[in-house]
Amino acid sequence: MSLVLRGRVVTPAAVLEDGAIAVEGDRIAWVGPAADLPAGLAVPEPSPAPRTYLPGLVDLHCHGGGGASFPDATDAGTARRAVAEHLRHGTTTLVASLVTADADTLVARTALLADLADAGDLAGIHLEGPFLSPVRCGAQNPALMTEGRPAVVRRVAEAARGHLVTMTVAPEVAGVGGPEGVAAALAAAGALPSYGHTDADDATFAAALAEARGLLARPGARSPRPTVTHLFNGMPPWHHRAAGPVPAALAAAARGEAVVELVADGVHLAPGTVRAVFSLVGAANVALVTDAMAAAGMPDGAYVLGPVRVLVRGGVARLAGTEGGPDGGPEDGTPFDQRPIAGGTAHLLDVVRATVAAGVGLVDAVAAASATPAAVLGRADVGALAAGRRADVVETDADLRPLRVLRAGAWVAA
Repeated sequence: MSLVLRGRVVTPAAVLEDGAIAVEGDRIAWVGPAADLPAGLAVPEPSPAPRTYLPGLVDLHCHGGGGASFPDATDAGTARRAVAEHLRHGTTTLVASLVTADADTLVARTALLADLADAGDLAGIHLEGPFLSPVRCGAQNPALMTEGRPAVVRRVAEAARGHLVTMTVAPEVAGVGGPEGVAAALAAAGALPSYGHTDADDATFAAALAEARGLLARPGARSPRPTVTHLFNGMPPWHHRAAGPVPAALAAAARGEAVVELVADGVHLAPGTVRAVFSLVGAANVALVTDAMAAAGMPDGAYVLGPVRVLVRGGVARLAGTEGGPDGGPEDGTPFDQRPIAGGTAHLLDVVRATVAAGVGLVDAVAAASATPAAVLGRADVGALAAGRRADVVETDADLRPLRVLRAGAWVAA
């Protein structure tokens, strides 16, 4: 029996104000104007309250949610709690992110998450570190950051069993680039280098992106384009006499040679910054991400993100620092709003809503949270409301707040 949904439908090309989606089993059978619904399918009456239908969202960078942290999970149940939190809010394809840690911990966590990927709960694994710049460590532990070690990449890739999607690396760190470096080892393992947490100058960053494109040109690569981890965050600002990585990333994305992540949650970036990036590079080259940690969907309070302590106030997560300081913060008394941001607390649908509020069109905002990240994953079965795709649909109200979520043709428990 077919399921037919009717309302405002966001397709890859347009918003259908009175559209319909027909679902057969776990696949989308048809999408189009409700008036053109194929014969044999009953047209539902319009809902008294407006309904908007989006494709299931795809998050490439998520550390946790629902009180559970992927970098700290030691059992499948904990990790699944984080997956369920984001699934209930519309993220039907999720990549689990780890943070900088010692090699043995990274291998163990990767093996655990690979089990969830084998089961279909996760779409893959992302490692954020440990080959990062201590100067741009953000909320990660700089003491655990090391020079590039391709052997560690190979160990992690073996534990991932084909599910390693990306690894964030800093191109200026010794051992990351070159024919025997970390980037080459990632490409050989079927994963993408993602450049971030870096203090590189523009020339070094541009050269790394070019090198990665060459590495990913091989047949069977997941994607031909490297990514940039949360553009602007974890890197020097764009100064007119010391350009840094930002303009190199934007230029590559504008040429269609890289995908830039944006944590457009209203905290990490100003609305004008988000709007400008979409205008400069286009939605096909932007992946909206959450960078969410355990506090997503949870109240304010104290949390952990790998080896660091995090405080959340007003929905904003910041580094807590050493014990003994004010409110558990740094002993030097650094005010809360001046401490490093420590990941996000939003769901990806919240990020889409904030992106639209920043002035980005709905079609572009949705594409950057679905079609573009699906392309990074090399997935042609998710990421759009189109016939033949997996039946992943997010039903929202007129304000893009979640009502129901369909994944592979089945409604997700509220």
